Amino acid sequence: MRKKVVAVLLSTVTVIGLFAGCGGSSGSGNSGTESAEEGKVINIYSWNDEFRTRLEAIYPEVESTSDDGTVTTLKDGTEIHWVINPNQDGVYQQKLDEALLNQADAAADDKVDIFLSETDYVYKYTDADADVAVPLEDLGIDPDTDLADQYEFTKVTASDQNGVQRGSTWQCCPGLLVYRRDIAKDVFGTDDPEAVGEKVKDWDTLAATAEELKAKGYYTFASYADTFRLYGNSIDEPWVADGETVLNVNQAIMNWVDDSKEWLDAGYFDKTVKGQWNDDWNKSMASTSKVFAFLLPAWGIDFTLNPNWDGEDGAWAVTNPPQEYNWGGSYIHAATGTDNPEHVKDIILSLTADKENLLKISKDYLDFTNTVSGMQEAAQNPEFASDFLGGQNPYEYFAPVAENIKIAPLSAYDQGCVELIQNSFGDYFQGNVDYDKAKTNFETAIVERYPDITEVKWPE
Repeated sequence: MRKKVVAVLLSTVTVIGLFAGCGGSSGSGNSGTESAEEGKVINIYSWNDEFRTRLEAIYPEVESTSDDGTVTTLKDGTEIHWVINPNQDGVYQQKLDEALLNQADAAADDKVDIFLSETDYVYKYTDADADVAVPLEDLGIDPDTDLADQYEFTKVTASDQNGVQRGSTWQCCPGLLVYRRDIAKDVFGTDDPEAVGEKVKDWDTLAATAEELKAKGYYTFASYADTFRLYGNSIDEPWVADGETVLNVNQAIMNWVDDSKEWLDAGYFDKTVKGQWNDDWNKSMASTSKVFAFLLPAWGIDFTLNPNWDGEDGAWAVTNPPQEYNWGGSYIHAATGTDNPEHVKDIILSLTADKENLLKISKDYLDFTNTVSGMQEAAQNPEFASDFLGGQNPYEYFAPVAENIKIAPLSAYDQGCVELIQNSFGDYFQGNVDYDKAKTNFETAIVERYPDITEVKWPE
C-alpha cells in the first residue's frame, strides 16, 4: 500500500529512492513544537496569489510585502517566501512533489513549511501513508474545539483515511447559478432572483428554459464544461478505491457526456467555446456575449467572472443552481519536516478558525468562508451585499447550498481524472473523434498520467 501511495504522490517525478525523502524519515508525527527554534524563512507553495492576499488582509503579524509579491515580511523579521507554480497540467503538483521528495535533506530555509492543495487532489496529500501533511493535533490544533464551527464536509475532506485531520481551509465552495440580468429581462420579463430561480430549479426545468433562451438567440451556458462539476459531485464511489489500481468511471460522469452532447446539438451551449480556462471562455463573460449564465462558486465570481466582465457593476445576479454542488476549496497543510511549526499553527488558526477574520475575507473578497455561524450571519446582513452583483447579498443563496453539500468520494487521482475525461470527450463533442475513440484516448491519457493504473472500467 505504501509504495502505491508514494507512487501516486510522486507520479510526475522520477520515483527512485523515494523513502529517503518522504514520510517517516522526515520526522513523521513530530512537528517539533516543544523545543526547536523557529526558522527565519517560511516557504509556502501555492498556484496563485489567492492565499497571499487573504493572509495579508487579516493576519496581524504581516509587516510588508515586496512589490513583486514574492516575499512577505512578518513583524518578527521572519520572511514568507511564496513559491507559485500554475495548477494546469499538474505543474504545481510536480514542483511540490519534487520539493517534498527532498524535504528531509533540504536546508532549513529551503524546507516546505506550508503547502496548499485543492479538493481535486487534497486526498493525495492527506494520505496517512504518504505522511507529508502534519496532523493538526501535532501542531497543537484541536479540530473538535478550535475548528468546531467549520462546515463538517470541509473537515472530512481535509482528513486522512483514519479520520485524522491534516489540513484546514478558510473556504467553503458552494456553487450557484450566476446570470445576466439583461438577458433574463429580455427572455423572462424579469431579472428577479426568485423568479429566475424557478426557471432553473432542476435539470428538466432548465432544459425547457434553455429552449426559451435559444429562441431569443441566447446560449444557456458557454460550454459543456460548465456543467461538469455538478455531475462530478454526484458520483457515489471514488474514481480509484483505496488500495486499488482499477479506475472506475462513474455512471454520473457518462450522464454528463450524454447530456452534454444532447445540449450541444440542441444549441444550448456555444459550440465555439471549447472547455474552460481559455480565451474563448473568458470572452463569453463579456458584455458582447450571448451567454446567459455560469455555474460558479464564490471564488469563481471574484477570480473569473468579475475580471472578465467589461460592463458596469450590477449586470449579474445569483440564484439557486439546478442541483446543489461544491466546486473547489484551497486546503492549508503544514508540511512534515517544517522548521516553523509555531508560525504555521498561528497562520492556520488565523486564516481558518477566527470567525471575525473570515468574515472580513468574505466582505473584502466575496469568499464564502468556513464558519457556519459566520455565513448564517452574513446571509442576514445587508453589509455583505455585493457591488458587482448590483447590491444583491449572495450569501442568502450560498448559505443554504453549503449546509446541504455532501462531498463526493475522493481519491488521489481526482485532478487527473477530472481534467482528462473532459479533454478526451471534448474532442468527441467537437467532432474530432467518435465516442469509442474518446474512451480509448482517456484510457491512454490516464495511464500516462498515472502509470500505476492497471485498468479503466466503464459503467455497463
